Amino acid sequence: MTTPHDLDDRLRAELAALGAPDQRRDLGEPLPDGGPLTGTQALALFDAQVTSRLLDLAGRWLSGFGEGYFTVESAGHEGDAAVAAALRPTDPALLHARSGAFYCLRAAQAAGAFPPAPPPPAPAADTAFTASPDAAPGAADLGTSPDTTSREMRSTNRDTERSWSESAPMGAVSYQDLDADPGGATVVVPDLPQPAPDDAFAAAARDVLRGIVASAEEPAAGGRAKVFGRADLAVVPTTSAAGSHLPRAVGLGLALERLRRGARPADGEAEAAPWPADAVVVCSFDDGAVDHATATAALHTTGWYDHAGLRIPVLFVCADSGASAEGWVAAALRSRPGIRYFAADGTDVAATYRVAAEAADWVRRQRRPAVLHLSTVRLMEQGDGDAARDPLLATARLLVTSGYAGGEELLARYDERGWQLRRVAEEVLDEPKLASPVEIVRELAPRRPVRVSRAVAEAAAHAAGPGAGARAEAFGGKPPELTGPLTLAQSINGALADGMLDHPGTAVFGHEVAARGGVYGVTEGLRDRFGAARVFDTLPDETSILGLGLGAGLAGLLPVPEIRHLTSLLGAEDQLRGEAATMRFLSRGAFRNPMVVRVPGLASAEGLGGHDRNDSSLGALRDVPGLVVAVPARPDDAAPMLRTCLAAARVDGSVCVFVEPIALYHVRDLYTDGDDEWAAEYAEPGTWADRHVPIGRARVYGIGSAEDLTIITFGNGVRMSLRAAATLAGEGVGSRVVDLRWLAPLPVADIIREASATGRVLVVDETRRTGGVGEGVLSALVDTGYVGAARRVAALDSFVPLGPAARQVLVSAEAITQGARTLLAR
Repeated sequence: MTTPHDLDDRLRAELAALGAPDQRRDLGEPLPDGGPLTGTQALALFDAQVTSRLLDLAGRWLSGFGEGYFTVESAGHEGDAAVAAALRPTDPALLHARSGAFYCLRAAQAAGAFPPAPPPPAPAADTAFTASPDAAPGAADLGTSPDTTSREMRSTNRDTERSWSESAPMGAVSYQDLDADPGGATVVVPDLPQPAPDDAFAAAARDVLRGIVASAEEPAAGGRAKVFGRADLAVVPTTSAAGSHLPRAVGLGLALERLRRGARPADGEAEAAPWPADAVVVCSFDDGAVDHATATAALHTTGWYDHAGLRIPVLFVCADSGASAEGWVAAALRSRPGIRYFAADGTDVAATYRVAAEAADWVRRQRRPAVLHLSTVRLMEQGDGDAARDPLLATARLLVTSGYAGGEELLARYDERGWQLRRVAEEVLDEPKLASPVEIVRELAPRRPVRVSRAVAEAAAHAAGPGAGARAEAFGGKPPELTGPLTLAQSINGALADGMLDHPGTAVFGHEVAARGGVYGVTEGLRDRFGAARVFDTLPDETSILGLGLGAGLAGLLPVPEIRHLTSLLGAEDQLRGEAATMRFLSRGAFRNPMVVRVPGLASAEGLGGHDRNDSSLGALRDVPGLVVAVPARPDDAAPMLRTCLAAARVDGSVCVFVEPIALYHVRDLYTDGDDEWAAEYAEPGTWADRHVPIGRARVYGIGSAEDLTIITFGNGVRMSLRAAATLAGEGVGSRVVDLRWLAPLPVADIIREASATGRVLVVDETRRTGGVGEGVLSALVDTGYVGAARRVAALDSFVPLGPAARQVLVSAEAITQGARTLLAR
């Protein structure tokens, strides 16, 4: 095992042993062997790599005395600095946790400290796509310090317990006794221009160090997590889960291409991400992710779309440190249909830059996906043999053999960076940490109900005024309010159409939502009204469907994906938990991925379809911080609730899951066959504002005197509870039935008010007793001091069996009636 101390000592010794070049070459000249880099570019790549390596050592040093909280190192992966150099600083980048050198070089690019490459040759006419480069103009050199002949290296550590050299040495610290007179230790600065104290690499290091120490000043997550992310660098923060960000990259690539071809972004409170028209999405991952289902799904989906003729400009970058069986990663990546394969030695910056530039240029011109397979090493975690392929040493050799620098000069540069980062590390230690719950959750899921209500009112005014003609045309002259009482499914269909009319960036997609109208026909006719660009079919893979939504939201669209069944959604739940719900949290609101996920869910009393299509597992959704979970039971609630979700996604960037009870889709009757009391009229636009349903507000039905019993329920339980309440009314019992409507956040104020009105609460929960919604309702009652009686009727802790056996484990109107009688008898 190579320790940080060993790695530092070995690199310093190797640098010193490189000697002087046989012939000096000007930094502005290209590599003598005709390589793609100039000396200035190669030196900038070395600086990015050195900065990343020293950040690894700093992380170990900080964690040694309890001030560092993240030590996933990039050591051995620093060749990805050349990948960053081959791209533009405006190309969105989704990076894995070992991308320190990429991040440092991207920061230098954006600051103009990395000269851009000459424009590529003009492509063939049939594949050309021309755009002006977005990279900032390069500087002639990387800057010089005020004193170009010498620099004092002074230690500013607080105490000897925090000595850099006592745990993980960093660069030049081993030159100096930290307790000695700092004025006696100097380094003669060579002819090579030295880095300025606060250059772009130092600024990038400050970003990363702030993340390591959980500083509230960290520019991405603000101390909430250590991520590589920054909006002005077009670096989108991602979680560290292996490959979980790949589906988002695919979705972002597809969305960018649709926007380039004329799709319009949603015009919400926040502007759409300003990606250039010819942007390339770069998404990096390591070889371990190749074997993960999420990455496999993303690569498969990318190839499928390319096969179908849809363009996705994504460059996947796999850093392969050789942990898998020999040849496996190459074989797995080469075999992907529809994805062009490129490969390079990731420890050789010149080769990596040349191949990465070729790959990026191909993706940019062709608007098609490619994968760049980089062979790398992983240092500080594997055997000593890997140190021979240290990418920093390889770049240093390139600089020396090409005549740009001597080994001692590069060692001095390494030492100077070490002292520079030490100073920065000690400075960020004094920065404030997040110190209150409000600070931590502020950007998690902001709720601005007044603005959401205003957005609904504006949509209503537009539909009734300037947009009336287009609305009439879209509905063929017969809008839903003129078609008579509607079912739940019909009401949702009408609200989706109105939402698409109101928001030009709204896109509806999922498995067979266009061709068949979805599994239950809810999206029927939408493709004919709005076209295949806005209503389209996808693969039946839920991970990929959610990934498309994540990327589309990031690009400024308003995605409304449909998942076939609740059980299917749970299989892809990490795309909601780890990716969607965390975006604002990890970026302090700089990035958003608004989305309304529609999913048929809950159970059918007849057990239709068995366990696969009957499931009430909502606990996994309610457990995701910030996620909005809506469950409409009635048609006249479904449309306004969907409008609210669309408006919240647009205004606040909310991620909403709209769970639609399968058993109620086509129901028209409530008490008796033919009474038509479950169907409802669709509200005309002029009444939308008055009938607005805010997030977290329940609906209350009074039966009889409504003074004896409060029944709290949702979904299928609403219809069953109303039937049970009618039976109880015949026995002289007055009930109030509370339809929660929103399961996250729960309508706690309404729960407490209605429970206190009667002092007797029956919670009807069609989810299972363990982990079900009822537990949350009862907890809310206890937490707020409710002192009345309470009882629960819930489904058994069982999967739903096929056919009539389902009735034995699910809630029924009869069970509700009996539960109420038992409660009233106390």
